[in-house]
Amino acid sequence: MSIVKVIEVLATSSESFEAATKEAVKEAAKTVKNIQSVYVKDMNAKVEDGAIVSYGVTAKISFTIN
Repeated sequence: MSIVKVIEVLATSSESFEAATKEAVKEAAKTVKNIQSVYVKDMNAKVEDGAIVSYGVTAKISFTIN
């Protein structure tokens, strides 16, 4: 039987929400093995001078523990 654990990760990107999500998974994968899925819980953007300068996500990353 496998146990699934979920962690919450914050990540940002200057490109897009998708890039921020990929960054969250990339960073988590440095220390977490067996990642199964990612769920974007929240999205936000930082605006300066009328333009978006940073995209951010709060992501829940699920992985199995053997």
